[in-house]
Amino acid sequence: MMGVFVPCLQNILGIIFYIRFSWIVGIAGVWHSLLLISLCCICTCLTGLSLSAIATNGAMKGGGPYYLIGRALGPEVGVSIGLCFFLGNAIAASLYILGAVETFMDALPGAGIFKASVTEVLAPSASGAGTEAVNSPNLHDLQVYGVLVTVVLCLIVFGGVKMINKVAPAFLIPVLVSVLLIFIGIFAAGRQARSGITGLHFSTLKDNWEAEYQRTNRAGIPSPDGITYWGFDELLGLFFPAVTGIMAGSNRSASLRDTQRSIPKGTLSAIGATTALYLISCFMFGAVATREELLTNRLLTATLAWPVPAVVHIGIILSTLGAALQSLTGAPRLLAAIANDDILPVLKYFKAPDSVEPHLATLFTMLICAGCVVIGNLDLITPVITMFFLMCYGGVNLSCFLLDLLDAPSWRPRWKFHHWSLSLVGALICLLIMFLISWVFTVISLALASLLYYYVSIKGKGGDWGDGFKSAYFQLALRSLRTLGANQVHPKNWYPIPLIFCRPWGSLPEDVPCHPKLADFANCMKKKGRGMSIFLSIMDGDYRDKAEEARHACKLLSTYIDYKNCEGVGEIVVAKNMREGFRGAVQTMGLGNLKPNIVVMRYPEIWREEDANEIPENFVSIINDCITANKAVVIVKGLDEWPGEFQKQYGTIDLYWIVRDGGLMLLLSQLLRSKESFESCKIQVFCIAEEDTSAEELKADVRKFLYDLRMQAEVIVVNMKSWEAHQEDQEVKMGKGDAMEALSKARKRIHTEEVKIRESGHIQDQNVALNEQQVNKFLYTTLTLNSIILRHSRMAAVVLVSLPPPPLHHPAFCYMEYMDLLVESVPRLLVVRGYRRDVVTIFT
Repeated sequence: MMGVFVPCLQNILGIIFYIRFSWIVGIAGVWHSLLLISLCCICTCLTGLSLSAIATNGAMKGGGPYYLIGRALGPEVGVSIGLCFFLGNAIAASLYILGAVETFMDALPGAGIFKASVTEVLAPSASGAGTEAVNSPNLHDLQVYGVLVTVVLCLIVFGGVKMINKVAPAFLIPVLVSVLLIFIGIFAAGRQARSGITGLHFSTLKDNWEAEYQRTNRAGIPSPDGITYWGFDELLGLFFPAVTGIMAGSNRSASLRDTQRSIPKGTLSAIGATTALYLISCFMFGAVATREELLTNRLLTATLAWPVPAVVHIGIILSTLGAALQSLTGAPRLLAAIANDDILPVLKYFKAPDSVEPHLATLFTMLICAGCVVIGNLDLITPVITMFFLMCYGGVNLSCFLLDLLDAPSWRPRWKFHHWSLSLVGALICLLIMFLISWVFTVISLALASLLYYYVSIKGKGGDWGDGFKSAYFQLALRSLRTLGANQVHPKNWYPIPLIFCRPWGSLPEDVPCHPKLADFANCMKKKGRGMSIFLSIMDGDYRDKAEEARHACKLLSTYIDYKNCEGVGEIVVAKNMREGFRGAVQTMGLGNLKPNIVVMRYPEIWREEDANEIPENFVSIINDCITANKAVVIVKGLDEWPGEFQKQYGTIDLYWIVRDGGLMLLLSQLLRSKESFESCKIQVFCIAEEDTSAEELKADVRKFLYDLRMQAEVIVVNMKSWEAHQEDQEVKMGKGDAMEALSKARKRIHTEEVKIRESGHIQDQNVALNEQQVNKFLYTTLTLNSIILRHSRMAAVVLVSLPPPPLHHPAFCYMEYMDLLVESVPRLLVVRGYRRDVVTIFT
């Protein structure tokens, strides 16, 4: 009763009912007034249902609607709407204070310090049109008295919630008595002699049934030359503040004994009571006085009140002061709740525990309220308040809509009278009312909320509140995954999902989770940052012993990924050795079509070192596993020299397109060029052909293919003598004097390693008996290709070349010798192997 119902009733039942409601009935007629009241009350009723559902879904901290919206829609939306609602409450307090002071000055004109303003206006009379002098309080009187009242109310608020609960009945009881006396006066109105008051008659109700929208002067009296036209939309903006205040109880959620019981009952009871009052009053005012009386007598309620008009003046003053008191109580607690969540560091000065009065926030609220009071124009303030309140109501409805629609396991509200469709309708009605009142103010308020949202997202601290958007993302991901299925993705929809092998060769310090340049390279494989990378690190050992260490390493890796602004996730796999760990990861990592499709790792330049004797076996095993699992492979040589995001590169991106790879190498070159660091580079495609191949015909075919793929590249055909032709000539022409020396050294190392393996006896004879012809063929081919690359691409920004698969029955050390000859002296090289599918298409 005292925690929710009374504050809501005091905020809802305010100045609009006393000094504007009868005039609204006169302009809109009874029929349109009923429509107006119904639209506003349906909005607040649906919002009350949504509020009740969310408030009964668990314990609730301070902040009321801010707490509910923030936990449902996330901290950015919660803080932006919460701050707008705080401003709305602070400004609403100034509206109520101005209304109280204006009523006081009308009741006691002699209390004015400054001279009152007198306006001569046209007014109807019995003898025809005439003039009437309308006295208006001086603006300076409103400012002086308004500031004084603001200070007095804030002193009461400083006393705490207990003092406010003691004072509240003193404000509310006279208000309820005055409303009762107004109704008594309406039933007794037939005995009054005033010409415009007819008493309760059906004929009067019939005359006032239809609307008469028209222009009025500054005093609200109808005038053909009036400055303001009053239609349904304008009256909606004027009346809606009369139904706001439904959040007054939830604003004090930190001070309530049982929020889950008090908020639904108190809020909906207050909405029901005031809605019934407005609907009954609409009929009463429409049946008791003529339209002229309704339009010209702005204080008709005082005229009708029994026994004297003074009871209404007292009721107006106390109702507005009570509403202002509740606004000044709720607004600081709302600001303190936002500050306590520590999302915006700039609000840290307003922090206050739930059990402590937020004095600094109260002082700040008083300053805002006093500043609006100094403006002194009630009609200027009203639309601003309405927009802020409607934004908050819309946020509450959207929150309930999202939570109800997602129906997460944690969504179990005690309040059962809710449905996502009702919340959606409530949100749409809020938006409709905003645009009906003023599309200009709507755009301004939404722009302000958007700016606050942007500011919070940039300057605010992230917080995981388990909000509905997280649940929505989860549901969307599941739905998308089911829709994608496990079928092969069309080349037009193909995205690279690289599996980044973070530290495969143990060449990094233990506290470094990943090579610093790998994340830069992973970003180069995404167009405009779209896509996902999986950063994999394998930890040797037993899972039961290493589980906690693995979790810590995964957290460290995730922090590193965020630091590098790379869209991806980190995964740590514990296994007996690297080969077993990679084999398990490449089979199981990912879901459906969101499995990684490219394995990225650095080239093991250190494989010849004494403590790196396992690297060749691991390297060959990983490549063979990728071929078996149908994964593409990209090996980066010269990773330490890979450019950062803003390091501009010039020259060319050279592709040595030797085998059909589904267009992966071509696509990678385009993705590289989409990055700022490589955008100035041109692409060159080198086609390796045997000497007897028609170079011009091959160049024309490749150019046509690239044109169909919408790729800008220069095509160059390079002839390369085959191994068979070389055997016939028995001459090696490689363009470098030391080519024979490199070939001889490689043969000698292979022979030495072969002898060493034979002597160890660990490998079966058939696997060690190497075919010398096969070895020479591989050595010749890779060395020749290396010489071609050095001849044409020594100054290239990056070179891409096809990855030769490990030949069968060749030991791992042989393959490493082949690879070394291929990548020798090339500073920055990508060795690429596609997989059995196309990743580009010529079709639209």
